[in-house]
Amino acid sequence: MREERWITYGAWVVLVLILTLQLFPIAWMVNTSLMTQLEAATGSLLPQTPQWENYLDIWRVLPFFHYLKNSLLVCSLTTLFALGIATLAGYALARFRFPGAELFGGSVLLTQVIPGILFLIPIYIMYIAFQNWVQQALGLEIRLVGTYPGLILTYTAFFVPISIWILRGFFASIPKELEEAALVDGATPFQAFRQVILPLALPGIAATAVYIFLTAWDELLFAQILTNEATATIPVGIRNFVGNYQNRYDLVMAAATVATLPVLVLFFLVQRWLIQGLTAGAVKG
Repeated sequence: MREERWITYGAWVVLVLILTLQLFPIAWMVNTSLMTQLEAATGSLLPQTPQWENYLDIWRVLPFFHYLKNSLLVCSLTTLFALGIATLAGYALARFRFPGAELFGGSVLLTQVIPGILFLIPIYIMYIAFQNWVQQALGLEIRLVGTYPGLILTYTAFFVPISIWILRGFFASIPKELEEAALVDGATPFQAFRQVILPLALPGIAATAVYIFLTAWDELLFAQILTNEATATIPVGIRNFVGNYQNRYDLVMAAATVATLPVLVLFFLVQRWLIQGLTAGAVKG
């Protein structure tokens, strides 16, 4: 009993240390957002007087609403497109056996070991070449650089492979006998998928959707290159804010705090499905 008690105490100590390391940057961000410009620049530990007006200044000095709107649009459409493709592909890999299925599944996972920065210049050159070809050959002006479609297409291509891999595990954990029973009752294969499999896979789909949305929300490198002032997302806006306005770190931290709120609200809204989804695909039924 004494050994079990010490193990429990040790586990709690490790848990508290991990939570402290995870939450300290967030606490520091909120703390700095309430400082004056001088306090933030000199590294003060605590603000003498909380500067709540910093949260109003970011809307006056920085076109923050514009960046927020762009991020919500890009991340929502990316999640919708990537999740739709990955759901169908993940189900196909989990249920059907066809030539090259295992090779395709391994190739999907292999794409995740290649650093994304290696694709940056090739994607940019490819988009420019495509724009020029369409204009010369068809006389149409289709722009991918500096527009929403270009960034959404890039994000979708990045998140589809890992989403397929995740969802394949969730679909594989659902007993196949449930589909067979639905087919025996007269349902078509698509009806069995829509009415039986999708509701059971909802926790996994929700977890994957949150992963896609959060990763796209935080992405900076490709957004910096593939957007302009009209289509810039929140990470790009905050990055451009540094140096443009005398390095107002107090306002930068206030903007970062506000940018955290939408994803925090999203997490609490889907928390129940997210927790179920994190464990639903761990054991195959």
